[in-house]
Amino acid sequence: MQIGEISKKTGLSISTLRYYDKHGLLQNIDRSNGGIRKFDDKDLEALRIIICLKTSGMKISEIKQFMDWCSKGDTTIDKRLNMFYQQEKNINEQIDILNKSLKLIKFKQWYYEAAKRDGTEKNVKDMNLDDYPDDIRKLYEEAHIIW
Repeated sequence: MQIGEISKKTGLSISTLRYYDKHGLLQNIDRSNGGIRKFDDKDLEALRIIICLKTSGMKISEIKQFMDWCSKGDTTIDKRLNMFYQQEKNINEQIDILNKSLKLIKFKQWYYEAAKRDGTEKNVKDMNLDDYPDDIRKLYEEAHIIW
């Protein structure tokens, strides 16, 4: 497969694919006599892993390290496994933060819907936490755990 086809299959731009290749993330790309990159199914699978790691917050340098470990074979299995455990922990922390952000957003939706309904923010602003509906109070409390 040529770079355009891989771009369509992965959703990555051609310039991103070239960037990944230039920075050593795609270590076994074949090239034709004219220097045209030729991708195979193994490259496509490597790109799926790269996309996963990138979207989960890893830096290019960390992904490069992982790809280097892969090229070294069985001697780096522990390092790769530990990296995935660490990345899982990082993702779960991100999910927790996003869930708390979502709770605050839902609380603010309720707040501004009430203000809009009343034609003023004053009534909602003057409410005590105990006066909030139970589900809204819970959103507020859970959203304010980290803030």
